[in-house]
Amino acid sequence: MDKISTIILASSLIIIMLGMGLSLVFDDFKRIIVYPKAIFVGLTNQLIILPLIGFAIALIFPLRPEIAIGIMILAACPGGPTSNLITHLAKGDIALSVTLTALSSFVTILTIPFIVNFALTHFLDEGQMIRLDVVETIIRIFVIIVIPISIGMIIRRFKEGFALKMAKPVRKASGFVMALVIIGIVIKERENIIPYFQQAGIVALLLNVTTMMVGYYSSKLFSIKNKRAISISIESGIQNGTLAITIAVVLLGNSEFAITPAIYSLIMFFTGGAAIYFGLKRSKATNS
Repeated sequence: MDKISTIILASSLIIIMLGMGLSLVFDDFKRIIVYPKAIFVGLTNQLIILPLIGFAIALIFPLRPEIAIGIMILAACPGGPTSNLITHLAKGDIALSVTLTALSSFVTILTIPFIVNFALTHFLDEGQMIRLDVVETIIRIFVIIVIPISIGMIIRRFKEGFALKMAKPVRKASGFVMALVIIGIVIKERENIIPYFQQAGIVALLLNVTTMMVGYYSSKLFSIKNKRAISISIESGIQNGTLAITIAVVLLGNSEFAITPAIYSLIMFFTGGAAIYFGLKRSKATNS
């Protein structure tokens, strides 16, 4: 993608993170003490089990290197504002969901460069080799994630009415820009999109469904109640496709790596819908 498209994509992610910050308060981080078991299980799924499942899928299926790397980039980017919305609609524990999203957003600043570099080293030939500069990547992700979230939280702290009023328009604007970016990627890779979709669609769906199931049943294993189990399932299975596309296009400069996250960003609305249906069904059964 050209420089203007890259700037638009980075700006879109900054707006999305700012919008997430507008929905956060400092008390959200105190929930580490309130829900220590749920937070531990959720973060373990997001930061350790998710990349391991992504790597296993990339190894098991005969994938093109760019698809395999796209899966690993996606697996390095858990959570995101979309997971909070789906959790809310599915009658999950929204406070837990928001806390997991916020914590994973901060922690992945450190984990993303290492997971992505591992994928690049493993799946690319020596002649194709590229690597992320770890320090530079941490700084750039800090700028596009932590700073906007922090600004959003400060605005929420001192101008709560304004923050609540702006949260929805900001979310809509960022979603519109993200849709344009995905369309742009599809147009640029239109010659390869059908074979890419055949490969990436299956593995992206498998990553999504597998991690949601692992999230739910690992919660049950640790006796975590229904609402929190639903939140952990969604946080484990709904990845931050916007961040993954930004890493591929902005940090790695390769739109082919963004194909899997772009396709995933479409698929997750269907699996998210299934999660909402399941959550509502569980909620009705519990209340009846």
